[in-house]
Order: sequence, then structure tokens, then C-alpha cells
Amino acid sequence: MEVYLVGGAVRDALLGRPVTERDWVVVGATPDDMERRGFRPVGRDFPVFLHPQTHEEYALARTERKTGRGYHGFRFHAAPDVPLEQDLARRDLTVNAMAQRPDGTLVDPFDGRSDLEARRLRHVSAAFQEDPVRILRLARFTARYAPLGFTPADDTMALCRSMTAAGEVDHLVPERVWQELEKALDEPRPSAFFRVLRDCGALARLFPELDGQFGCRRHNAAGAEVDAAEHALAALDTAADAEAERAVRLALALQFTPQDGDRPEDDATVHALAERLRLPNEYRGLVRLTVRDLTTVHAADRLDAAGVLALLERADGFRQPDRFRALLQAAELDARASGCTVPETGYAPGRYLDACLQTAAAITGGDFAREGLRGAAIGERVHRERLEAIAGVAYDPAERPVARDD
Repeated sequence: MEVYLVGGAVRDALLGRPVTERDWVVVGATPDDMERRGFRPVGRDFPVFLHPQTHEEYALARTERKTGRGYHGFRFHAAPDVPLEQDLARRDLTVNAMAQRPDGTLVDPFDGRSDLEARRLRHVSAAFQEDPVRILRLARFTARYAPLGFTPADDTMALCRSMTAAGEVDHLVPERVWQELEKALDEPRPSAFFRVLRDCGALARLFPELDGQFGCRRHNAAGAEVDAAEHALAALDTAADAEAERAVRLALALQFTPQDGDRPEDDATVHALAERLRLPNEYRGLVRLTVRDLTTVHAADRLDAAGVLALLERADGFRQPDRFRALLQAAELDARASGCTVPETGYAPGRYLDACLQTAAAITGGDFAREGLRGAAIGERVHRERLEAIAGVAYDPAERPVARDD
């Protein structure tokens, strides 16, 4: 039985990057051999085991054969006679198809080290085209390593285009698309994920709302006319640089999704997008708010008290203040991506609206009920008092908003 360190751990060590997890391939063993050594089986489709002490994954060397469309259409074969080179040959990219022997010797049958040095992401073999998930992985690895100068190889992109034209992308299930997208949002240059998909034609199939915004002219937070999609991707990268949460990043990327109306129940396009991607609720809500209200936040200095309160109520800010503040963060990052000068105290519209939210949220119906008001009268009084409170908050672009001394 021979054990090799494989994949990402080898790649990142050669790049001088931190190795966060390690995967292993075992050659010359059977499942019974592994279990006798105390390994716990966890693989459903092929034999994968957890080490009894480290809990790292050890997979038996295997080959795979295409049997149908999509990424589920594979048959795997794991046996003691499968050599390491055949196991590496089934991997997606050459930089992921390297192994290391226990003595540190590199096993590199597909010249992955040269591709690392050339900053090139290249497919191992024509078998790449058998699995459409590999297009998503290529895009995600580009998003990870773009700051280091990595780009997909020309022949790999040509292969991705042929896969898209053949309809392979259409067989990706939403859960897998979302899984790769969510990971890509955490990468240092997430815009590269979408650009790779666009370059191979897959963006129009998977994210038509973003693809359709290329070439559309919109005004950014600074008032300049920009290409909508290019600006959205710049805002996405700005959010990544600021280490904003993933929901904020996605919301900025999709900020120009077409609207079907001003009311929450009118956002059919956003709803269809969320359903197609199976977005978790925290992503859905923020994307919806950003698409509908980002421009309103930028123009907060032109809102009167009634306009501010309408925004807070429409955004459900009193019940979900954290989500509303995520919208304000998205607005600040969008402003930075637009070239706006943002003072150290933060983006003025965001600071102002946050101060309005805090001031208005302190007014609730409980006090008025104790005064003897009932039913609709309570709601009317709360609304009136909140309007007065918001009117007492000054908008100052240089300093933190404070209540006026009237």
C-alpha cells in the first residue's frame, strides 16, 4: 500500500501559499484493508475514508468513465491495481494533478509545475469536457489565483466553449451551481469567476441577469454613465477587498437585475433568479433590497422624512436591522467602486440612514398603548412620531449625523 499527498495541498505548497487541508490517494489497497487499519468509510460513489486520528480524507486510487450527460453520468472504478498516474489523469487541471511521495518527491505526469510557473490553468486531458462542473471549477480557480497572474489556457477555454455549445452546462443542477458560486464569492477576485463563464458562453445560460447587463448603460453612485455589468463586477471586487460577507458581494454583482416594479411583490425577475439558483433566504432578501433600493440609498440626501421612513418600512428595517445595514454597507462599497471619496467616518448616506433607523426604531407602540391608544390609532401615532424623529436627524456629509437642536 502506497500513500500520496495529492491535489491542492501540493499545488499551494509549490506556490508558497498556506496549506489549509490535505487529501491523500492510496494505491494498492482495498476497502477492507483501510477499515482494518481503522479508517472510517465516508464515500458514497467511490471509496473514501477518514484517517482515525487526523480525520483527513484518504481515497483509493480510481478511474472514471463517462456514461451519461451532466456531471452525474460517471462510473467509477477503484481497485488495488489502479496506478497513481491513472488516478491523476482523471483530474480537471494540471495544477491539481500533482502528487507527492512520503519522501517529498514530486509526481507530475502532466507538467503541472510548469503550468504553475507560467501562471496557466490548463486541462489535463480531453476528458475535461465530460464534466460541466469543471467549467465552474476553472472559473473559481481563476477567481482564486487571478491576483497571482493566473489565467485559463486558450485551449482550455476553447474546450469550455465547445462544452457550452453542446449543452453540457444545461445539465448542471442548481445546487451544484450555487455551491461553486458561493465558494467563488469568497475568492480574492470573484469577478474573474463571472468573466470566465462569460468568455465561454456559460454566463448567458447560468446567470442571464448579469450577462444581459454587458453593454447596458447605467449611472453609478458618482453620477457617471458606466457599463452596468462592468461596474457591478468592479463593485463585487471592491466588496471582496473589504472582506464583506458573501451576501453583500452577490447583491452588488446582481445590482442591475431588471426590476418589475417598486413593490416587493413585483420583483418577478429577482424571484425567478433566486428560485433558479436556490438562493438561501439571507441572500434572496439582500439581493432584492439592493436591486430595488441601492439607488435610493445613494440619494438619501434628497429624501425628506417621509421618504426615509418609506424606505425603512419598505426594506423591513425595523424588524431586520442587520439586513438593512448590509444594504448600507453594499451602498458604501458601491460608492467606493464608483470612485466616490468616502471619509474615514463612512459613507454619508449610509451613516445618515443608520442614524434615522436607530432614532425611529426607539419609538414603538408599547408606550402609546399604555397611554390608552388602541388598534390603528397606535400605528398612526408611531408613524407620526417616527416622522418627527427622522426630521430631527441632520444630514452632514462630513460628520456623523446627529439630532438637531431645534
